[in-house]
Amino acid sequence: MNLSDTKLKELQPSQFYISAKKLEDIERWINPSDFSNFEPIPVKQLDGKLVMTDGHTRAVAAIKAGLDHVPLVWDKDELDWDMYRACVNACQEQSVLSPEDLLMRIVSEEDYKEKWDKWCDAMQAEIIRNRK
Repeated sequence: MNLSDTKLKELQPSQFYISAKKLEDIERWINPSDFSNFEPIPVKQLDGKLVMTDGHTRAVAAIKAGLDHVPLVWDKDELDWDMYRACVNACQEQSVLSPEDLLMRIVSEEDYKEKWDKWCDAMQAEIIRNRK
């Protein structure tokens, strides 16, 4: 699969909230005509879908800037697929099927920590408990 042809809207997020503070920080430096400072968004195939493993806030900033393509890279890291699958399933349950869906899920830093970070911590703890 050629990632350079992949549109942002074709990517499945693995996160269902965006921090407004992080987004503001990225919007200060993002330049739609110059990707030299844009760290590629890492992706992996999971259950037949191209899943973002990081870079959700960069993707939202790019969409807000009117872009439909950004640099992507295959994520070479070893990932915990049980945890990523849980994240993707939760996204799908909440109708977060592309980065465009995250535009309506931008929350304050406080809410981000409460809604996303706490959810992640609980999900990871449950998966670890179930492995024992």
